[in-house]
Amino acid sequence: MVDVKPRSNPLFLRDEELRQAIEMLFFAYRDFTAEPDSILATHGFGRAHHRAIYFVGANSGMSVAELLGILKITKQSLSRVLSTLMRQGFISQRQDARDNRRRLLSLTPKGIELEALLTERQSRWIARAYREAGAEAVAGFRAVLRGLINDDDRRRFQEERGRR
Repeated sequence: MVDVKPRSNPLFLRDEELRQAIEMLFFAYRDFTAEPDSILATHGFGRAHHRAIYFVGANSGMSVAELLGILKITKQSLSRVLSTLMRQGFISQRQDARDNRRRLLSLTPKGIELEALLTERQSRWIARAYREAGAEAVAGFRAVLRGLINDDDRRRFQEERGRR
């Protein structure tokens, strides 16, 4: 006779399993951001600067409004971050030729270099974890992350999947 062991049903997670997931997210984020945080600190930057550099680098020519929509911070907070990044030569801004009210953002060569360094460090971190976990776990991890993202931003990843 085959020994059938009951598997835990993810729909009935116990409180301690949920708390463990919360803790693991905290520790993972702390470790994932540690090296970039120390690199950013050498420039006097924090995580808001990192997010701006990352998303402008990934979406060169994006508008300030689009960046605001992604970061979900106040205009005042973003203005402080962008002012610092522009003053120090990491981000440039130009008016949209079709709509002079829109300001379009791009990384400067200095910004490209910093973004590449930060992304390379975090990519290594993720690549190691993906290799250790295996393809099936990576697919499950992506599904869990998609489940944690709000509906509007989740659509961004569904659209990307359709383009690949």
